[in-house]
Amino acid sequence: MVSQVGALGKHVALIGFMGAGKSTVGQEVARLTERPFVDADEELEKRHGPIAQVFEERGEAAFREIEQGLVRELLRGHEPAVVALGGGAVLLEAVREELKQRAFTVWIAVEESVAWERVEGSGRPLARERESFQRLFEERQPLYERASDAIAEDAEGVVLRALQVAMAPGRLAQPLSLGSRPIALVADPQVAALHPLELSGVVSTHHLPTGEAAKQPGVVEGLWNAFEIGRDGAVVAFGGGTTSDVAGFAAAVYARGVPWIALPTTLVGQVDAAIGGKTGVDLERGKNLVGAFHYPNGVIVDTALLETLPEQERKNGMAEVVKTGLLAGKAFWEQPEQEMVRSCAAFKCAVCLADPYEETGRRTVLNLGHTFAHALEAGSGYEVPHGEAVALGLLAALRLSDQPTDVVEEVLGPQPVGADADAAWAALKKDKKGEGVFVLLEAPGKPVVTTLRDSEARRALDALIRK
Repeated sequence: MVSQVGALGKHVALIGFMGAGKSTVGQEVARLTERPFVDADEELEKRHGPIAQVFEERGEAAFREIEQGLVRELLRGHEPAVVALGGGAVLLEAVREELKQRAFTVWIAVEESVAWERVEGSGRPLARERESFQRLFEERQPLYERASDAIAEDAEGVVLRALQVAMAPGRLAQPLSLGSRPIALVADPQVAALHPLELSGVVSTHHLPTGEAAKQPGVVEGLWNAFEIGRDGAVVAFGGGTTSDVAGFAAAVYARGVPWIALPTTLVGQVDAAIGGKTGVDLERGKNLVGAFHYPNGVIVDTALLETLPEQERKNGMAEVVKTGLLAGKAFWEQPEQEMVRSCAAFKCAVCLADPYEETGRRTVLNLGHTFAHALEAGSGYEVPHGEAVALGLLAALRLSDQPTDVVEEVLGPQPVGADADAAWAALKKDKKGEGVFVLLEAPGKPVVTTLRDSEARRALDALIRK
């Protein structure tokens, strides 16, 4: 069994110097991931009075003992939460050990001058004089580094790192090491030729068919038979969404599960497909009907690779960008490319942290437009590209929601496609989300899961098919 990835099943603990903004960032992370938020300093003051008073009356040693007991109590709570710790909490070895066992710990980094500006005159017992403040800042940096699993500066950064997603423009053009495990590299041959990857530890390389043809059970069986790794090995996926789907599924089942790492090279992969642990292949009667939840142990997002992306592939990816922006209620499609990718990837991470295995229903919103999209793909014999189908699916969802469609029309420009209407309808009725279940929008940023009458759904679907 592969160990749990990132913050899945664990608390997200935020550490860092006073004035780093842990509480502010923590509240936003909690909102995004729909987890409870706990500020350890606030909780301590509720129980024992103002921190400055505890310092003055009992001394720092006694304060640290109180803090240690509180942190232990908070981290041993059963429901994964977002917990902001006081700046000195990691001074105690017992707290560091508790973090290691029960939390994914993110160091919220801050410049010393910024921290001082935020806390000067606040009455904090350790922030009364600049020189000692600077000295304390320098002393604690190594502690934060040792106690943390990742470093971030804002809420988006926290949720990205909590699912082991790293934004790394230009990284894949350099020599890359992913640890000491033997690696089976699964790659899209066109990508591999265009972007030679210098990756240490590779014992075998496996090229996949192009596009949806890769997502066949026989292709995965071929990988299993060709892998030259054991349970101590790992799979690396280098390519677009189909590559990560297939490689991740192969890793999920091979040797009862080995770790895998995604190196997504398309816009679809970087904003959606490589994130969230869904892996799988297609059957004749539908997409992704055989699969597994198997979260990658790392996702390296190198936006520099998008420079060589064909225009059609970029357009396919923009469909997922628009979908994500509609769900978030933010115009992500208007952002510069690197910022756009980061925002979309962070949103996907946050939703997955809220509902990692589709148990609460929160993750269902990611299917906005996809019920229609998958039906169109099936009805066309998978001739319609996924992104084009999603664009049409979004158009249908907005129409059914009585919401403006101008964003989809202007950014994506979808046109009706050739497909067998009856075959598409049959596929829609068999959709794995449940018969008649659709994601619509009450407004941008307010998705709702609802059911539709067959007559409504059929009319909306037929309007997407070229007559």
